[in-house]
Amino acid sequence: MSFIFLIILCKIVALHSLNGVLNINSKYELLKSLERDSNLTQRQLSKELGISLGKVNYCLQSLVEKGLVKIKNFKSSNSKAQYAYLLTPKGVEEKSRLTIEFLKTKTKEYEMLKNEVEKLTSREKNS
Repeated sequence: MSFIFLIILCKIVALHSLNGVLNINSKYELLKSLERDSNLTQRQLSKELGISLGKVNYCLQSLVEKGLVKIKNFKSSNSKAQYAYLLTPKGVEEKSRLTIEFLKTKTKEYEMLKNEVEKLTSREKNS
């Protein structure tokens, strides 16, 4: 049975390495996190999302350039400059669109994996 799961894991990795999937997921997860808490630091976002700090910075700059996020600078209690990353109305709209796209992608992945498991299980029973 572990052989089947190894094959499934390989399929998942292959699905996630398709062009653009990681970018769409990263963008979606980033927008989702910022909508939940706009005061997260880039370091906190990096840790929460499991992506590098550089990728968080790059993604945030891209979202700002596209008008999906605006940055608000304020002073924290310990006199360090801190930023709030606020979703713009365009950002909220994009997050909704990405949510639908994300769910469609996950549904396709689920169906592909389900079919693969059924094929492998059938082969195993016939062996």
